[in-house]
Amino acid sequence: MSRLYVLPIKRLKQVVIILVAALAAATFFYVQKAPPLSVFKTEHGPRAIYKGETSSKHISLTFNIGWGDEKAVPILNVLREYGIKNATFFLSASWAERHPDIVKQIKEDGHQIGSLGYAYKNYSQLEDSEIKQDLVRAQNTFQKLGLDDIQLLRPPTGQFNETALKIATQYGYTVVHYSINSQDWLNPGVDQIVQNVNDRMKSGDIVLLHASDSATQTAQALPAILKQIKEKHLKNVTVGELISNTKTKSSEVK
Repeated sequence: MSRLYVLPIKRLKQVVIILVAALAAATFFYVQKAPPLSVFKTEHGPRAIYKGETSSKHISLTFNIGWGDEKAVPILNVLREYGIKNATFFLSASWAERHPDIVKQIKEDGHQIGSLGYAYKNYSQLEDSEIKQDLVRAQNTFQKLGLDDIQLLRPPTGQFNETALKIATQYGYTVVHYSINSQDWLNPGVDQIVQNVNDRMKSGDIVLLHASDSATQTAQALPAILKQIKEKHLKNVTVGELISNTKTKSSEVK
């Protein structure tokens, strides 16, 4: 005779939560491993920004946050310790609405906030209507959080095509890529993250870092990166400041 085993409700809820978290993490790592498209501009249309004016002596540290509860605050603490009040944080709106206290801290610390869309989906694989829906949902979410002035967009997963670029521009966004990839989300070791950034760092660069929970070594790597900025006589500014009134650079699709 067969027996039917029933999990207690409390235990069942725990199992469901674990499975959902595991799926979210797996999805994040999958989209991160996909190679990003080259930044580009259309011949007579909008362009994506990956670098500021090289004579400016300015660079921009940028941090993506798509999920997680633990790594953003330590990174904010390091930035505060070193007197950095003008990094740029690109936030997934779905993450932001679950962490309004951290969003508030980012804003109060003086950092610029940009959008990663809402659901962290690859825009190059979405229909036009799906991209628009994601952008609008993100806008509505940020507005509810008191963020009415978001003008920068980093396409979720770092991947986009000409269609996504045009739609983003129609919605009033400047699309921002990066010129230095720290690869911190791979957790290659603190020294490797520092090397990935410091060996290439120069005026005008936009540096990609992460404050999601997948990037476990970023906070430890930051002090050495910040010291290098000072030693090279560079100044960190927001992406908005970096690209304002400068001849920004872009490149064709390759």
